[in-house]
Amino acid sequence: MSRVVVNVMPKPEILDPQGKAVTGAMQRLGFHGLSVRQGKRFEIEVEGEVTDEVLAEIRRAAETLLANTVIETFEVVSE
Repeated sequence: MSRVVVNVMPKPEILDPQGKAVTGAMQRLGFHGLSVRQGKRFEIEVEGEVTDEVLAEIRRAAETLLANTVIETFEVVSE
């Protein structure tokens, strides 16, 4: 089996309250100069070879289900 990863992140102009909370906690713990944005990672197992057609299908799934493209961006990575 092959694996394809879809990484989903909020667009830069979108507020990220979870990322801000983590950033604040890191500063309180002594980790300074770091800024966090929180996203999602989906690992998709693919039967057989990862072809251009399979990647296109996964991109369609990401656009319609895995990411809200109004406020999020995504990237599809074949591992």
